[in-house]
Amino acid sequence: MSISSDEVNFLVYRYLQESGFTHSAFTFGIESHISQSNINGALVPPAALISIIQKGLQYVEAEISINEDGTILDNRGIEALSLIDAVMPDVVQSRSQALREKIAAEKVANAAKAEAQINGEDTTNNVDTNHVDAMEVDGTMEIPPSKATVLRGHESEVFICAWNPTSDMLASGSGDSTARIWNLTANNNSANQLVLRHCIREGGQEVPSNKDVTSLDWNVKSQPWEADQEVPSNKDVTSLDWNSEGTLLATGSYDGFARIWSTDGRLVTTLGQHKGPIFALKWNKKGNYLLSAGVDKTTIIWDAHSGEAKQQFPFHSAPALDVDWQTNTSFASCSTDMCIHVCKLGVDKPIKTFQGHSNEVNAIKWDPSGTLLASCSDDMTLKIWSMKQDSCVHDLQAHTKEIYTIKWSPTGPGTNNPNAQLMLASASFDSTVRLWDVERGVCIHTLTKHQEPVYSVAFSPDGKYLASGSFDKCVHIWNTQSGQLVHSYRGTGGIFEVCWNSTGDRVGASASDGSVCVLDLRTLK
Repeated sequence: MSISSDEVNFLVYRYLQESGFTHSAFTFGIESHISQSNINGALVPPAALISIIQKGLQYVEAEISINEDGTILDNRGIEALSLIDAVMPDVVQSRSQALREKIAAEKVANAAKAEAQINGEDTTNNVDTNHVDAMEVDGTMEIPPSKATVLRGHESEVFICAWNPTSDMLASGSGDSTARIWNLTANNNSANQLVLRHCIREGGQEVPSNKDVTSLDWNVKSQPWEADQEVPSNKDVTSLDWNSEGTLLATGSYDGFARIWSTDGRLVTTLGQHKGPIFALKWNKKGNYLLSAGVDKTTIIWDAHSGEAKQQFPFHSAPALDVDWQTNTSFASCSTDMCIHVCKLGVDKPIKTFQGHSNEVNAIKWDPSGTLLASCSDDMTLKIWSMKQDSCVHDLQAHTKEIYTIKWSPTGPGTNNPNAQLMLASASFDSTVRLWDVERGVCIHTLTKHQEPVYSVAFSPDGKYLASGSFDKCVHIWNTQSGQLVHSYRGTGGIFEVCWNSTGDRVGASASDGSVCVLDLRTLK
């Protein structure tokens, strides 16, 4: 057996990524020089570190059940060891001794029982036959393979995907340093792909952000990093967003650059002012400005036409994790510093600051009317804020683990569905999704079919359905009114992102094994 430090570091790095600790993964990746290892990440399955730890625990448990001469003590399982128990020799030894004493006591008891039966005594015990059957999946809920198109081409995890708002083009972003545009026509089960390769300049030459990339090379020219900046070891494409007209795609990357692409795969503009990875990127509704958030603790409004940084906002004291436009010139940002700032172009300080979370704030979203702001945090709470007051309007506490993301329904005033109820969906590492009536501040439905952390939720354009994606490899489609599971699909990798197309008849999903899946719901609803 051989174990190298590079291998251990890579598994820890992947564990941090898969657990949602993106900025921690970035820092660890630089300090441990992940980019200099020869490990092909595409070949390493999800949850590899946890898998090998579980096998180690099973080995320790097996050791407890074996005598010194190699014979097995008994054909029975022992009480499961915790990870900490397994690395403490005293605990392992005491467990082993306890098992031996238990077996010896049971042998004495069995001998006494046998003797009693020989003497004519009835010692039959009542046997508890109550059991719980494994949940059966309704076959009508399962989306058949004929209705699922799996798109392959990425060579590493696909963290994000987004449908073009005006056509059936699906964009995806991956750890292989590429974004891809998949062109899916209405009657075609295959897709043509454009590969948007993210490169950086070193020593006057363009080089791929990730040395493992071997796919089609577009002529990508980007500005050099400043001399005092170390080029990050991981160049994941971290964020994607289409402009409202569907003519331009913006991408944000761990290399610190934002890029704007045309629908034919041409690089239009490169935006370089962040000093490290970009975690979030959003177009405003008008399409003239782009907003970014980075590990350098700042947010930037960019002029999408000229590529100029219109204003940089240095108000957070830790990495900025998410941003969302309120109007065409004002926005909110959140950070690991537990604060939320509302800022406006041309104003040199936040016009509002919300404080109340006790851990990092993972995501923020304005409701469709731009009146209420929702935030979710590692403190397991969901909070609703209003510009009219400093304290939160609602403090929603129901999840039992970190809340990774949130989405508002496209319903209520100011939407195409003005008569439908406004709802908020939250996705948590406790494996549940919750639907909230924000006006009353109550949970309407708790959706509990997932078995692993839920990374993404998305409402259909009419608000009648909710898609959820989890690391259990499943995409579930729910009825938002009843909370019932309507359709389900099990993919080949943990699901990082789900999204609906503009007509509401297709769901895209990106996965940890490099696949992108498109579910056709046209004949299933």
